[in-house]
Amino acid sequence: MLPMPYDEVHKEILKHIPEDRVYTDSLRTLAYGTDASFYRLIPKIVVDTENEDEVVHVLKATRRHKVAVTFRAAGTSLSGQAISDSVLIRLGEGWRDYEILDKAKKIALEPGIIGSYANQILAPHGKKIGPDPASIDTCKIGGIVANNASGMCCGVAENSYKTLDSMRIVLADGTILDTGNEVSKKTFTKSHGQILKDISHLRKKVLADKKLTARIKRKFKIKNTTGYSLNAIVDFEDPFEILQHLLVGSEGTLAFISKVVYRTVVEHPHKASALMRFPDIRSACEAATICRTQKVSAAELMDRAALASVQDKPGMPEGLTELGPKASALLVEVRGRTEKILQDKISKVLEAISELPKVTPHEFTSIPAEFNSLWNVRRGLFPAVGAVRDAGTTVIIEDVAFPIKDLAQATLDLQKLFKKNGYDKAIIFGHALEGNLHFVFTQDFNVQAEIDRYAAFMDDVTHMVAEDYKGSLKAEHGTGRNMAHFVELEWGREAYELMEEIKHIFDPEGLLNPGVILNEDPEAHLKNLKPLPVANDIIDKCIECGFCEPICPSRELTLTPRQRIVAYREMSRGALEGDSPEAMAAFKKSFDYDGEATCAADGLCAMRCPVAINTGEFIKVYRSWARGTWEKKIASVIANSFSFTTKFIHADLAVAGATHDILGDKVMTSVTKGLHKYSGKRIPQWNVSMPRPATKPTMTETPPSADKVVYFPSCVARHMGPEKKDPDKSALRDHTLSVLAKAGFEVIHPENMNALCCGQPWESKGFIEQADNKLAELEQALRDASKNGKYPILCDTSPCLYRMQEHIKGLKLFEPVEFTLTHLMDRLDLTPVSKRVALHVTCSTRKMGLAEKMEDLTKLCAREVVVPEGVFCCGFAGDRGFNYPELNEAALKELPNQLDGCTIGYSTSRTCEIGLSEKGGIPYKNFMFLLDEASWPKSTK
Repeated sequence: MLPMPYDEVHKEILKHIPEDRVYTDSLRTLAYGTDASFYRLIPKIVVDTENEDEVVHVLKATRRHKVAVTFRAAGTSLSGQAISDSVLIRLGEGWRDYEILDKAKKIALEPGIIGSYANQILAPHGKKIGPDPASIDTCKIGGIVANNASGMCCGVAENSYKTLDSMRIVLADGTILDTGNEVSKKTFTKSHGQILKDISHLRKKVLADKKLTARIKRKFKIKNTTGYSLNAIVDFEDPFEILQHLLVGSEGTLAFISKVVYRTVVEHPHKASALMRFPDIRSACEAATICRTQKVSAAELMDRAALASVQDKPGMPEGLTELGPKASALLVEVRGRTEKILQDKISKVLEAISELPKVTPHEFTSIPAEFNSLWNVRRGLFPAVGAVRDAGTTVIIEDVAFPIKDLAQATLDLQKLFKKNGYDKAIIFGHALEGNLHFVFTQDFNVQAEIDRYAAFMDDVTHMVAEDYKGSLKAEHGTGRNMAHFVELEWGREAYELMEEIKHIFDPEGLLNPGVILNEDPEAHLKNLKPLPVANDIIDKCIECGFCEPICPSRELTLTPRQRIVAYREMSRGALEGDSPEAMAAFKKSFDYDGEATCAADGLCAMRCPVAINTGEFIKVYRSWARGTWEKKIASVIANSFSFTTKFIHADLAVAGATHDILGDKVMTSVTKGLHKYSGKRIPQWNVSMPRPATKPTMTETPPSADKVVYFPSCVARHMGPEKKDPDKSALRDHTLSVLAKAGFEVIHPENMNALCCGQPWESKGFIEQADNKLAELEQALRDASKNGKYPILCDTSPCLYRMQEHIKGLKLFEPVEFTLTHLMDRLDLTPVSKRVALHVTCSTRKMGLAEKMEDLTKLCAREVVVPEGVFCCGFAGDRGFNYPELNEAALKELPNQLDGCTIGYSTSRTCEIGLSEKGGIPYKNFMFLLDEASWPKSTK
C-alpha cells in the first residue's frame, strides 16, 4: 500500500496510463530506479511514458499533490541526477521519432533515441550530432541534452548548448512550449509572459554587474556543467533563446525536454591517430596545448598509472610496459575532408610538437585496425580499474576541468592529492584539448572510516579545482547530487543566488528533481550511498553503468542485465542484513520471472559490458541452484537416452503438425494459448511457425576425396524441419552436403550421431553437470572422427558450435560462416541469387566476432540483403520461446516493419528461425540453403 499522497497520485496516473506501465512493486521500483552513479534512492512510483500527453498528465497529478518528480532517460548518469525517492518518469518505447531537416543541416530528435543511432541516421549524409560522450551507444538524446554531455571530440564548440537549434519542452505545470514554432511561442507569451519577463530581468541584472558577467564568460571558455548554463543569460538577448539554452544541462530540474532540433556537424571521412609517448606529464600537456592550436579533433591525455592499468591486456600497442615511471601519453586524432587535407594536418601537427621531448617517434596511422587498437587503450581505462577492484567496493569516476595553461601543474597536484588521501591506484586521463580530466579510483562505502576518507578527499579536490585553479568541478558528467553542495564554492554567492532565481522561475514549488544541481545540505554528497554487497563472483565487478541494456531482448519486457544484477544484489543484501522472510520471498518470486525466466541468457551483454560481465552465465548458475534432486535425475535420464529422446521429439512434432492440419491456425493457436496460460506456462506455447519433423536427407554421403571434413548436424537441425508454410521442404543436411561436395570435400560423420549433443539444452536450464557430460561425449566422438584434429569440423548451428569452441580445445571447430570463409571461398564461385533476403546474425555468431563477415558473405550470395536495425538476440533462446513467447515477441517487435520485399530470411540456428519466421511473417532457414543456391564448383578455366 502506498503512503499518502502517493496513493492518490497513483490513482490519477492510472486514469491516463495503462497499469502495465506503472510500477509500485519493490523489484521494479528498485531496478528501474537505479542509475550509474554511486547513489541510491528508490522511487515510490515508476511510470513509463510513451508521449507528451502522458508526461503532462503525470506532472499535473504530482503538482496537485505536491509530490516531487524526476525524469530518466538511459540512466548512464554518473552524478546521481537520474534517481528519485518519489515519482520517476522513464522514457518508454514511444519516444523514438526523428526527422532530417534542411538537407541534413538539422535533425529533430525525440529524447528516447540513442545517441549513436542518431549518428547512424545522419551517416549517409556525411553528418553527425555534435555531442560524442563515451556512453553514446547507450545514452539517449534526452540525457545528452539535459546533462550537456560532450565527449572526446566535441569540446565546447559542438556540444548541445552550441548546436541547439530549437526545443520542445513541458514545464512543471504541464504547459507545452515549442521554441521552433512561432504559434507556440505566441501562445506561451500570452499564458506565461511573466516567465519571459523574469528571464529578461535576469539578463539586465547580470549585464549590469560587469564582474559577474566577466566571471560567467571566463568560466564557460572551458568545459563546465557545474550548476546551470548561466552563459545563456549573457550569450543571448531573445528570452526564448535564453530559456531553451538554460534547459541544456539542467538535469530535469527546470522542465521536461520532449524534442530537440540540433544543427548537425560534418563527419569527416578521413581520419588518423597517433599514440604519442612523452617522458613526463608536463611534456604531454604542452603537446596538448600545441595540438589545440592545430585544431586536431581529439587529444586524450593518459598518465603513467592509466597506461599501466591496461598495458598487459591483449591487443595493446607494443612498448607500453617499457615506459618510465613518470611517462605519459597523448592520443591524438586528426580528421580531414580529403586524404590530402588529412596528410597536411598530420605534417603540421608533427612539425608543431617536434621540439618537445618524446620517448619514441610519433607515428600516425589511418588504418582502421591500427587506430582502433590505439583507441582501445583509451577505452580500456575505466573498465581496467573496475575489473580489479575489491568485491563490495565501487568505482568512482570524477570529472573536472582546468584552464589549458594550468593543465600540467593541476595534473601533478591532483596526483599529490591521491597520495595524501591514500588512493594509490587512482588513474588520470581526459580530454586534454579542453583541460578536462577524469580521475578514477575505487571506494568502499560500507565502512564509516572510508566514507570519511572520501569526504576529506572531495574537500581537497573541490578547493584545489575551484579556488586554486578557478576550474570546473564538473566538466561534462553533470552536477547531480555529487557536486550540488559545491556549486556555491565554485561560482560564488552572487552566481549561486542567480541559479536559485532560475530554479524558482521555472519550478516555483521545487518539485522537479529536488536535491539535484542546487542543494544546501553540506553532506548531500555523502548520503544515500548505494550498497554494493558481495553477491556472486560473476557479477561482483558490475559498475551498474547500463551499457549492456540496448541489446538485451527483455529490455522492454522485464529487466535488463544491469537491473538483474541490481535485483540480485538486493537479495544478497537482504539475506545479510536479515530482512523479513515475507518481503524477501515476495521479492524472489518477482525475480524468478522478471530476472530468471525471461532472461534469454544469450551473453551479448558481455560484449557491451566495460568489464565483460556475462549476466546470462550468471542466470544459468542461478537456475542450477533451483534444480532439485529429482529434476537432475530426470535430466540425466534424458541425456543418457538421447537417441530415444530425439525419436520422441520427432514423433511429437509429427503429432503437433497433424493436429495443426486438422484444426487450422486460429483454433490451434487459441487452444494452445489456453493450455499454456492455465498450466502456469508449464505447457509450451505452440506457434504457426512450429517446425514439422525433418525430412530424411536424400544425400547421405559425398564422393571420396583427399580433403575431408567432419560434419556434425546439431540435434535440432537433425530433427526440426521446415514449417508448414515454407514451400521448400528439403533437408538442411542435403544442402550442406551439396555445398561440401561442390567444394570437393569428403564428409565424415561422427559415430552414433543421433545420441550426440553439445549439451546446450541442459546448460541453458541450469543442468550444468548433464550438459558437461553430453559435451564430453561429443568431444570424444569428434576427436575420433577428425583423427584428433587432423580434419576440420563443421556444425551447422552457431549456438552449439559456440559452446563447443568454449570448452573443447585442440580441434578445428567451425560454424557455417567461418567454415565458408576459411575453407570454401577458393573452391566455389558465388553468383548472387535474385532475391531480397533478410539476415539474422545469432548471438553466438556475434560473440564469435563474425557479424560483419556474415553480412558481407550474404551480400555475395544474394542481390539485396536486409539486416534489421535494433534486432540483436531474437529472444527465442532454445526452447524458451515456447514457454515464454512474450520474450520472443518483445525482442522482435521491430522486425516485421523492416522486412518489406523480403521473401525469405537466413540465420544459423533452427530454434531462432522459429521465432523469426513467426514474428517476421516469412520463412527463415539456415544460411547453408542460400549458400547452396548461390554456389558453383570453382571454374578451372
